[in-house]
Amino acid sequence: MVVSAKFVDNTHPISEMYVFGDSLSDAGMVFRATGGTYPPQPAYYQGRYSNGRVWVEYLSDRLHLTPKQTNNFAYGGAITGNVGNAYVPSLLAQVQSFTQTHQNTNPNSLYVLWAGANDYLQGVTNANIPVQNVTQAIASLSKVGAKKILVGNIPDLGQLPATRTNANSANLSTLTQEHNQGLRRSLKLLSQQNSNLEIVTFNANALYRDAIANPATFGFTNVSNPCLSGSNACGNPNQFLFWDAIHPTTAAHRIISDIAFSAIQEAGIVTPGVISQQSTHFSTMDY
Repeated sequence: MVVSAKFVDNTHPISEMYVFGDSLSDAGMVFRATGGTYPPQPAYYQGRYSNGRVWVEYLSDRLHLTPKQTNNFAYGGAITGNVGNAYVPSLLAQVQSFTQTHQNTNPNSLYVLWAGANDYLQGVTNANIPVQNVTQAIASLSKVGAKKILVGNIPDLGQLPATRTNANSANLSTLTQEHNQGLRRSLKLLSQQNSNLEIVTFNANALYRDAIANPATFGFTNVSNPCLSGSNACGNPNQFLFWDAIHPTTAAHRIISDIAFSAIQEAGIVTPGVISQQSTHFSTMDY
């Protein structure tokens, strides 16, 4: 990953975090919206789409933020565009609800965006559309003063337990590649157009790829099957990459937080005062 040198001299700690996205970042929004019925307990942990906490919660810990300093707008099932429903606002709708009530933002806040997978899983075949939506979401945040942006690319959607053996697997893999390449180009252009923006990307795609190719490196013994089958869970979830047929285990979420933290650390967005010891297993940052 190439990081602009302008990040290196940043001496301000992150004071707040705002999260926008889908089920990979949802820490209970859909659960509360459905009166605690979905995702169902005890198969899922306290409204998370996993067996424990999700990556942004681990990242919050790494940044020494309190729960009051972490504001999570992510909804499971969210797509990037404006189409949504009463329970699940899209990425753009989440950002819009934030910008309407925050006309001036703290420049030392971190804004996290990770979305796009649901668009393709729900049938979108043009990668330009989700990429444009993510880019528009970042531009909207920048207009109210957001400066520090953390963006995730998407893992290979053709290699999920739910998709890898079906007829659409290869097409989903192609769309994933197109999305990630388009996202990289769009974020680079956005940074060039707005010198105040500090955009850092964490490479979820490479992490999943490396975990599937070298599971033992990450402490996994099973990277192809879900731990959860129906309502029955395996006895060793920490050794599984996937909790269900789509979502990672909390063990995988912890590793995702490691690479995200490493990315913002390399960018100079976090200072030595907030850097804790880390045990990341991940170094490859190519797309």
